Amino acid sequence: MSEEDRIRESGQLTLGGNQKGKIHLLSIIGEIEGHENLSGSTKTTKYEHVLPELAKVEDDGEIEGVLALINTVGGDVSCGLALAEMLASLSKPTVSLVIGDSHSIGVPLAVASDYSFIVPTGTMMVHPVRMTGMVIGTVQTYEYFDMIQDRILSFVSGHSRISYEELKGLMHNTQMLTRDLGTVLVGEEAVRRGLIDEVGGIKEALKKLYSMTGKQPSDH
Repeated sequence: MSEEDRIRESGQLTLGGNQKGKIHLLSIIGEIEGHENLSGSTKTTKYEHVLPELAKVEDDGEIEGVLALINTVGGDVSCGLALAEMLASLSKPTVSLVIGDSHSIGVPLAVASDYSFIVPTGTMMVHPVRMTGMVIGTVQTYEYFDMIQDRILSFVSGHSRISYEELKGLMHNTQMLTRDLGTVLVGEEAVRRGLIDEVGGIKEALKKLYSMTGKQPSDH
């Protein structure tokens, strides 16, 4: 598959190859597509494409780091968590950059890297796990959703500087969203709260990643 076809199919390519070393670029764009196909008009990140690519990255001795560009409204919780766990488990240095939105299950994906950036106007939305019309509202079902929510809270607090309880408070905030629970954090506020490490763009993200691979000094 050519680089052009690879970008079109999965939003991934390899940067570098010069003295700085090779960096794998992962794009997490649109909605995280899970076990069911979304409509053809919906921009999606297909987890069944990303998982084998990340396994290939781990096994490729020439690739020295991963840069994840994130602009997602969320999507399938189970598959989003699988992607986040896969990214977090890589042995190679990883940096994420929220370039637009990182909502819902996009939050674990943003914090799964070793170091994270957000552009000044980037947003992160934290809210409770939602039920669909496919779910029967029994006590056991609510307990199951509590378990999923706990997995998300534990993962995010374990991979960032925000505490479990503070994150839970943001998730169940009733003051910001008039028709929903949750909190939207913009740029510097996401950093101040401890979800993201630093405000910056592609220049800062690549500089940080190259410094983590030993190819370029870091100012941080």
